[in-house]
Amino acid sequence: MTEMAILDIQRRRLLHYGFVGLGAFFGSTLLPTSAMSTVLSLGTLGKLLSADKNGIRLPAGFTSRVIAHSGQMLFGYKWHAAPDGGATFATTDGGWIYVSNSELKNKTGGVGAVRFNAQGQLIDAYSILNHTDRNCAGGPTPWETWLSCEETDTGQVWECDPTGNKAACVRPALGTFRHEAVAVDHQNKQLYLTEDEPDGCLYRYTASTFTAAGHPSLNDGILEVADVVNGTTGLVRWLRVPDPQATTKATRRQVTGATHFDGGEGIWYHQGVIYFSTKGDNRVWAYHTRDHNLSILYNAAAYQQPVLTGVDNITGNAAGELLVAEDKGNMQIVAVTADKVVPVLQVVGHNGSEITGPALSPDGSRLYFSSQRGKTGLVEDGVTFEITGPF
Repeated sequence: MTEMAILDIQRRRLLHYGFVGLGAFFGSTLLPTSAMSTVLSLGTLGKLLSADKNGIRLPAGFTSRVIAHSGQMLFGYKWHAAPDGGATFATTDGGWIYVSNSELKNKTGGVGAVRFNAQGQLIDAYSILNHTDRNCAGGPTPWETWLSCEETDTGQVWECDPTGNKAACVRPALGTFRHEAVAVDHQNKQLYLTEDEPDGCLYRYTASTFTAAGHPSLNDGILEVADVVNGTTGLVRWLRVPDPQATTKATRRQVTGATHFDGGEGIWYHQGVIYFSTKGDNRVWAYHTRDHNLSILYNAAAYQQPVLTGVDNITGNAAGELLVAEDKGNMQIVAVTADKVVPVLQVVGHNGSEITGPALSPDGSRLYFSSQRGKTGLVEDGVTFEITGPF
């Protein structure tokens, strides 16, 4: 590989994982629009136009294409039903990989992947995890693996190689519960996990040992649960979960004082802040790792006609703006910026579905996501899309 190619991959990975600093946080949470002189703010995209041929309403300057339908054969791989959480990863040839969970039950779930070359052409598809249960969301790691989360009472987290060259490994140290999603704090090398229960908790994992490359071991560490000292927002203290494997009692019920959240969903890390959503109360939260403070970034109840409802998966761009997918709601992906909450796209005619797996390509120019149950509302009719535009 040439030196130029290596530098390009490093640049793309830095963009992908949000290490590109573009200024101070707005209210210590999101970047002010004025700080994003080199990046187009999602708040300036403009109104959504009429639906295109793929049934997607987009702002001017954006285009869509269908990547795969559930059941479609792609390079010998049958694209999975019930596509859910996803992420992208840069490849050494200048292309990228999009991984996508399958939320099927009864050990028929797993993770599929599609690979693109440097020109954005689809060149391969394959499985990277099989025979797991209800793989809902998850999260990428800075060491270029995908953590796939099982949303069952006995759910585990599986670490997967996006290339498929290495076998997936279960990581029991991350706990046994109805996992939804996970995000890695790049600075402190800790992991944060959400739980999809009406009385679910927010968890933090701290490794006891590290690999030779300096990455936290996911086999040897401490699992803790958040206790918001004053009830809803403010100072958070972390309490150790005595039995992460939940051999006798559910993890969320093991610690007196643990704070319960109404249906934990997507989670994302950017420059010292962990963002996560809760579907039961339609909120997006911001936890500041430096001062251990939790605040509410978005609350649908504060609006007479909220733009964003059915909050679910979360991703973000290099500027720190959030992209939140809706489970039902208006079938939108909505941007939460420093001063605006605006729809980025809307899927038309998929009223029995939900939007899952939003993830930007490593260079930030393309957005991937799925309509989990398509137009029919059936899990076997999922559709995976690509949107190209100035994200």
